[in-house]
Amino acid sequence: MTCQDARMSLLEYQRGRLRPAAREAIRAHLESCAECTREDAVERALDDALEQRMPQHAAPLALKRRLATQWRDDPRMRPARWSGWGSALVPALAVAAVLLAVLPLYYQRAGDSTRSGPAMVTEAVNDHLRILSSEHPIAIESGGIHQVKPWFEGRLDFAPVLAFGGDGEFPLQGGAVGYYLDRKAAVFVFHRRLHTISLFVFRAEGLPWTGRGLEQVGTVMARVTTSRGFNVILWRSGELGYALVSDVDRQELTQLATKISG
Repeated sequence: MTCQDARMSLLEYQRGRLRPAAREAIRAHLESCAECTREDAVERALDDALEQRMPQHAAPLALKRRLATQWRDDPRMRPARWSGWGSALVPALAVAAVLLAVLPLYYQRAGDSTRSGPAMVTEAVNDHLRILSSEHPIAIESGGIHQVKPWFEGRLDFAPVLAFGGDGEFPLQGGAVGYYLDRKAAVFVFHRRLHTISLFVFRAEGLPWTGRGLEQVGTVMARVTTSRGFNVILWRSGELGYALVSDVDRQELTQLATKISG
């Protein structure tokens, strides 16, 4: 299945209207395609905005009756040549009008959120949750850091820098290509006992890094916080940014961040 085929059927897939074989084909494609996965997330966010966040007000009963009377008696409401497909055109125009009103607000809201520090923490947790819910969270099994890092060549527009390749306390499971906010990211998956730890490495420029409330973690100053039950450590080193997320104890996650930061 190509990306074009998958995106043409995304809405039907989200609403559960596809046949089992087609639904399984799109699900498999989304697991292997980061760009289509992001498109799927945008479509779901728009649905949420249209169905739950847009204000809904019932028309007054008097207005309904007056309109019904006018439509019933108005000779101009006789069937036209296009009446066969007009019933489908009117809802489509209504949806288009709503989208024209919602899309600028949605993207403005998304743009505003990326200007604040909490958005970076929220994105890190969301990306970690996608890994936890994915049946195939990694694309390259770990045979050591020198096997995983070369796999990213040609798949990213930067070279991820990672000196720590895992050890007995924090074994490296593997890696994959993901997204962090508006850019591609190298994803490294570590483990601590039964806990999954996600590390996202991405280009740091253009993001709202803050210089306040930072803690010393190894050789870097990092933001250490908790969101939705997950511990998150964010730091910048040169041209790259790092986001480490897990539900392991904060002290243990800081221990791993110290090893990664050198």
